[in-house]
Amino acid sequence: MLSGKTVAQHNSRESCWIIVHGKVYDVTEFLDGGSKIILKYAGKDATQEYEPIHPPDAITTNLPPEKHLGPVEPDTVEKVVVEITDEEKARQERVSNRPSLEEILNLHDFENIAKQVLPEKAWAYYSSASDDEMTLRENHAAYHRIWFRPRILRDVTNVDWSTTILGHKSSMPVYISATALGKLGHPDGELNLTRAAAKHNIIQMIPTLASCSFDEILDAAQPGQVQFFQLYVNKDRAITKKLVQHAESRGVKALFITVDAPQLGRREKDMRMKFEAEDPSVVSKSGSEGVDRSQGAARAISGFIDTSLNWNDLHWFKSITKMPLILKGVQCWEDALEAYDFGVAGVVLSNHGGRQLDFARSGIEILVEVVTKLKEKRGLTFPNEKFSLFVDGGVRRATDVLKAIALGATAVGVGRPFLYAFSAYGTEGVEKAFEILHDEFQMNMRLLGARNLKEVVPEMVDVSNLQSHVVVPRDDLYGNNCASVSL
Repeated sequence: MLSGKTVAQHNSRESCWIIVHGKVYDVTEFLDGGSKIILKYAGKDATQEYEPIHPPDAITTNLPPEKHLGPVEPDTVEKVVVEITDEEKARQERVSNRPSLEEILNLHDFENIAKQVLPEKAWAYYSSASDDEMTLRENHAAYHRIWFRPRILRDVTNVDWSTTILGHKSSMPVYISATALGKLGHPDGELNLTRAAAKHNIIQMIPTLASCSFDEILDAAQPGQVQFFQLYVNKDRAITKKLVQHAESRGVKALFITVDAPQLGRREKDMRMKFEAEDPSVVSKSGSEGVDRSQGAARAISGFIDTSLNWNDLHWFKSITKMPLILKGVQCWEDALEAYDFGVAGVVLSNHGGRQLDFARSGIEILVEVVTKLKEKRGLTFPNEKFSLFVDGGVRRATDVLKAIALGATAVGVGRPFLYAFSAYGTEGVEKAFEILHDEFQMNMRLLGARNLKEVVPEMVDVSNLQSHVVVPRDDLYGNNCASVSL
């Protein structure tokens, strides 16, 4: 067992040791010109900086065994003094004064509260989108250009919005879309989603870049709980194969391969934070020691993504797993048609929450053309059991979901609202979000005159204005009718 005094002597570029979770690691060879954070914690305990950004097993998995130097005597470690700034004190006061969950009326409220109670760096990462953030706003605004054509005089005493997603039952046509770095918002990170999803029978998509480890999330699931896996394809295909096959062995039911991120978009709000939290796993994943940590959290953790990913790789994926394959990030009917012809199980019509190519169209607009063209080209009708269409981006109401269902979607992915919910209120916040959607589904299906999702048909929506793109003002998505923190 090493003493803290011994570790403290290795605090330079020539010999740099850090402590994470009570164990000592030699990270000297991973230092480069941008390693300010590692050097800040050289010879000290770096757990507090490390933990929100990386799964617990990231450093042990990616650092060579010979760099694992062993446990440290806890009472001898030099403590890193964290100064509580006036800004942080004010933030903590806002956390104390946030409204009770009973006062939260809609998913917009969670976003408004999260903006006020999250650390600035976390809010910048979660809320950021690419360039001028036009697509971010368009994702939500597109739903506002679709209007309902309700039916009347139907007995809607009992309405049922449960469904089946890729053969698995769900209490509503919504799944939790993958979002990264959950511990930036809450110490339990993605586990908040796992727990709430189990209670409400919602399917969780586990992200590649979760703060919690993959196995930690799986271990937190209840028996029989259905989970999907979102995959960023690693340049090192051996790593990708290991991840995919491990997910399958743990009972994950579907693989969602992200195909819209060969390079991360310029998320300038995040980049301004000059995110510098780093560790050897970032370097080893990227295959380069020259990772630029000065351009925000997203770019700091994503250098490993394979830019060479192409259609031919789908044959390889089919050879390494029997899980259904879904392409996440399809943005035109031509690619949806090619995906169908390749025999994958479905596509997610998505622009990555507005975080990739700015001025990419909304998923709901793409859905209309995909349904039209696949019927014309292949005679398909939707929803379709053999080829599922999913949509994500901008969804904040059950009415948004019902519009997508009417237009042929199997289900809709919701990401940021659940992230904001647990950032502000933990697991109980996510449960409240599900309850809000539950109530909205019941009311809106009755008002539509639909007793189940099969009765939510294309004739119930008017999409004649959907393609009338309008520049959305650069302000909040939801206006001023929201809960707020009182000081």
